[in-house]
Amino acid sequence: MTTVGSDSRLVLWDIDHTLIDGGTVSRRAYAAAFRQVSGRSLDQPWQFDGRTELAAASEVLRAHGLPTEGGMLDAFLELIVAELRQREAELAAEGRVLAGAQEALTAIGAVPGVCQSVLTGNLYALAELKLTVFGLTEHVDLRVGAYGDDAYERIDLPARAFARTEEHLGRRHVGADTVIVGDTLRDVATARAAGARCVAVATGTTSAAALTEAGADVVLTDLADTDEVLAALLAPTR
Repeated sequence: MTTVGSDSRLVLWDIDHTLIDGGTVSRRAYAAAFRQVSGRSLDQPWQFDGRTELAAASEVLRAHGLPTEGGMLDAFLELIVAELRQREAELAAEGRVLAGAQEALTAIGAVPGVCQSVLTGNLYALAELKLTVFGLTEHVDLRVGAYGDDAYERIDLPARAFARTEEHLGRRHVGADTVIVGDTLRDVATARAAGARCVAVATGTTSAAALTEAGADVVLTDLADTDEVLAALLAPTR
């Protein structure tokens, strides 16, 4: 195993409410997929809240008294992907890239020694779809990301990203040279568990105060100030 030098850094971005706002398209896709897999309406309260897709879909099934085993969960996930793909035009029309996201990805992508990818609750197929729809794939290496079909708990995702950097880049990143960017308390907890630097953005439903209290190293209002974002991402890690 080759470890990275002090001039190397891995930046892992959350997607929803960090880089993009997809509106309510994903919820509609979930509802349609649920009707197909269960024959009934999705009527119990649930939320993503930084969960992995495995966890969110499992919660939906259990909340409606349905099993997650016996192929039900796998079928539900496959239908979610199919439904969102059918709604690609709706996603493009209703959703948007959040202020500064494109500029931040471009700027950090130009910094020597930095590799950037995603650490997201989205299944790989959904992550790729969303980033493609909004034109955000150019500077993100999806080979070394971690996704919502990699693990049930979000805090287990960084290890998958680290292993993939070794597999695809020939060098293994660790928490000490990694920055995790996200908008939820789970993003902060994941960074802390991995020993990574956490840059949180208050562009979701979690307040800046709550993100700070949870232990984020830096909390930004948004990504609009590219210089501010670069300074946060390139500051010394833990």
